[in-house]
Amino acid sequence: MLALNILDYSPIDEGATARDALLQTTQLAQRAEALGYYRFWVAEHHQVFSVAGSSPEMLMMHLATSTKTIRIGSGGVMLPHYSPYKVAENFRVLEALHPNRIDLGLGRSRSFRIVNQALNESKGIKISYEQQVQDLQKYFTDDKTADHRFQELIATPITETAPELWMLGTGGESAEIAAANGTAFAYAHFAKPSQAGIEAVNAYRKHFQPSKLLAEPKVMVAVFAIVAETAEQAEEIAKAFDLWLLFVESSTPPPYYPSIETVNKRGFSASEQEKVARNRKRMIVGDASYVKTEIERIAALYEADEVTIIPSIAGAENRMREIEFLAKAFGL
Repeated sequence: MLALNILDYSPIDEGATARDALLQTTQLAQRAEALGYYRFWVAEHHQVFSVAGSSPEMLMMHLATSTKTIRIGSGGVMLPHYSPYKVAENFRVLEALHPNRIDLGLGRSRSFRIVNQALNESKGIKISYEQQVQDLQKYFTDDKTADHRFQELIATPITETAPELWMLGTGGESAEIAAANGTAFAYAHFAKPSQAGIEAVNAYRKHFQPSKLLAEPKVMVAVFAIVAETAEQAEEIAKAFDLWLLFVESSTPPPYYPSIETVNKRGFSASEQEKVARNRKRMIVGDASYVKTEIERIAALYEADEVTIIPSIAGAENRMREIEFLAKAFGL
């Protein structure tokens, strides 16, 4: 059975605050748990003023405490900015308090130049991304046998269980690292819906090497989905998301997700409409029946074990209704 997950950006709606957004994320996680979703992940975004999700570990602790059974994870921690040792300890604390419920999704997307500078200005030594992944595996397994520059170092607290380790990616290189190091792989279909993505996932499966943390390959695919009671209502909501994507790519984005009313008053220029058309290829928009069919079609293309839905749309009520509509359509 296809497992369904949620990835939430903690959108700050027009007229709302960051506190409102984080509390709405909490309510969405609680509702997702009640509906039967398997995982609830939160993102890491910097210098994006319209979302409140800048520190996934901190938000994860709150969400894990606010729920009981659903798996809580990061989608993801941008590992090149951080010490693998510190990331391992953060997630071991989470795992110690919430055993068998914590996921560590790893990414390496570069942010704005000023963000990259601020997050890395104290670093004196640079190591490769793959080495960082291998470091995390050492710290999560307490391995002191392999040749390692910190061979005797143990990440504390020592726990009986370990977080699930996921590599996030949009192409072949991330898939190769996931396969070579025996991690699960999450493909960002919402970023790059292409045949190359399917080929990357197939290569991951073909070349997967079992590790102490994962015996067999595991694939997740993440999608932008916009769902409402009718296709017409979904289209209205989608237009507001279209405008947010344009705002994010602009030089002066506003600190909120634009409302449906705002986009209807504003409209789109001819050049913007071309960008909207391109971005629409990254989304599934419609009623629950249509979106369910499309999700199943995409999952089949990737032979995915799980699908993660990103309900990154304006309006807390719209986000809540979306996950309810999909849960009912999939019979969760």
